[in-house]
Amino acid sequence: MNNIKSGNNVLILWNNNDPNDLSNLVNEIQKLNASVVLENSSMIAEDSRPLSSFDVILSNWLPPHSMQHSDSLLALLIKLLKPSGKIILKDKIDISSALKLNGFLNVTKIEENVFSAEKPKFEVGAKVFLKLNNKPAVWKLDDTVEEAWAGSNDDEIIDSDVLLDEDDLIKPDQQSLRVCATTGKRKACADCSCGLAEELKGETKDTPKSSCGSCYLGDAFRCATCPYLGMPAFKPGEKVMLDLKSDI
Repeated sequence: MNNIKSGNNVLILWNNNDPNDLSNLVNEIQKLNASVVLENSSMIAEDSRPLSSFDVILSNWLPPHSMQHSDSLLALLIKLLKPSGKIILKDKIDISSALKLNGFLNVTKIEENVFSAEKPKFEVGAKVFLKLNNKPAVWKLDDTVEEAWAGSNDDEIIDSDVLLDEDDLIKPDQQSLRVCATTGKRKACADCSCGLAEELKGETKDTPKSSCGSCYLGDAFRCATCPYLGMPAFKPGEKVMLDLKSDI
């Protein structure tokens, strides 16, 4: 009862309590010159009482302490409290986290199964407009400070050109920068199809390569994927040339 002061509006939330116990609790609070309202926890709703109308809420205070403080009930009780109002309740489990999640501050375990908490000093859902300056604030050193800072750091400034040598100024060859799209390195992947593998070997994409060594003998000795398929036989090592001026 130390949290109830003269002139306070007190809400007592009950459920399955003895009427005599309720009457004694009401009389005890009224002796403190406070007004009392009783509400059944299973019947109370948002429109049961005006919002922000109670200074103190006592919940599940009397035996058999069978009330369950669900999130929906706690969310309603914080609306019924005035800003900075207090709730004092009893529960068989630790509901400190539930009180915090529903907006209560200064959650305290007074004794075994007894908890107290406060509503914030502002109303639930209150809005505050921030007055922002249209011009952004810019930090600027006055001339005296700038000159002093510059003078104290003259000996520490390094010419960036001194850090570069002639090799750093040479533009790299674009061909040397080419990398494989799969590996991300200048190393061809196993089934390279972009030409990097041939480039690294010093070969060109258009140079056919025999896998069996018998391609020069003619189509009878060539496989289905032979690069010389359809061409006439030739001597080993001879470069195959097409005569485009032939009458044939």
